[in-house]
Amino acid sequence: LQLRLQRLGAMREAGARLMARDRLGRDVFTRGAPEGITLARRSLWQADLFGLIQAYGQIQHRNRPVVHMVRERLVMTLDAALARISALLGTSLEWRDLRAFLPPMAINGAADRQLARSALASSFLAALELAKQGRVELVQDECFGPLLIRPLQGARP
Repeated sequence: LQLRLQRLGAMREAGARLMARDRLGRDVFTRGAPEGITLARRSLWQADLFGLIQAYGQIQHRNRPVVHMVRERLVMTLDAALARISALLGTSLEWRDLRAFLPPMAINGAADRQLARSALASSFLAALELAKQGRVELVQDECFGPLLIRPLQGARP
């Protein structure tokens, strides 16, 4: 009797282990077989003369190298501004506005607005360079106010 009960216990345990395993269709799925998808390709082209010429033009435009031409414009170089400010400072000891050192064509402004902006920027850099060299003094009393410049006393011209 004891042997039969041990066998029954072993069978129940084996049955429980079998029932606890993953089941096909619920926990585990079979690998699908290829269904052989068929693609039906039919090209139907409709084009008129305008569409063909337009497509050709787009391809030509895409493959053509881009040429960018930079227009030459008048600018005032830093060297020219340095020479102009150094020459105009002379021996005067009074404060002068930086805009007084701009060339007349930049002051009148009607000729070329970009030249006026270039002249002002170059003159500003030239004034900073001269201040760095110890040849001039710069003062600005308020934010965005006029920049005043004068030669340092005892500085070489």
